[in-house]
Amino acid sequence: MNDIPETNDVTGHVPFFRKPFRYSYFHATLCIILINFIIYFLCNFVENLVFYLALNVTLVLDRGMWWQFFTYMFAHYGFRHVFLNMLGLFFFGVGVERAIGSKEFLLFYFTTGILSAVLSFILYYFTGSYRTFLLGASGAVYAVLFAYAVCFPRSIIFIWGIIPVPAPILVLIYTIIEIVSGVFSTSNVAHYTHLFGFLVAFIYFIIRMGINPLKVWKKDYRR
Repeated sequence: MNDIPETNDVTGHVPFFRKPFRYSYFHATLCIILINFIIYFLCNFVENLVFYLALNVTLVLDRGMWWQFFTYMFAHYGFRHVFLNMLGLFFFGVGVERAIGSKEFLLFYFTTGILSAVLSFILYYFTGSYRTFLLGASGAVYAVLFAYAVCFPRSIIFIWGIIPVPAPILVLIYTIIEIVSGVFSTSNVAHYTHLFGFLVAFIYFIIRMGINPLKVWKKDYRR
């Protein structure tokens, strides 16, 4: 998909924000997974490290810890948290990375992760959630799931290894689940950050790739 940017005029000129990288593949997904596990184990040995990495409104505004918009993606609460996030990243990230190239994948992953944090930060700020700490790669992982559904719209994913679900339908199901959970759930799961991951991924494909995911899915399922 990295070689078909849309042009904006009859001369064939490609806007600077759509200029593709030269395709390369260097296992960026596996590197991200490895780094996440390393940082998880470091957080178990270095006191309070997770609080410097996780995103918190008060720490950002009062102490200037702006790096947290980036580092929160590498901080996790418990082994189950990091394991499930990295398992999802492995299942969907490898295919997406091969489809669009490692450089584009890294740009996509960190752009969606950071912007999901920005939107979550704004939500926390205006709802007075100053004590909330946002941590985990789920926003970016949800974005990667969205990208997988765009790159492989006819791919079938087996829920619990049993129930076959087309990738775009899985995105729709997760969207509904996260909206309902965000409204009614009292857990500490960042449901809105997951939704922001989908939203930012959708916008990324339109602006950066010149691709409308809805048109891709509609066209593919007409065949």
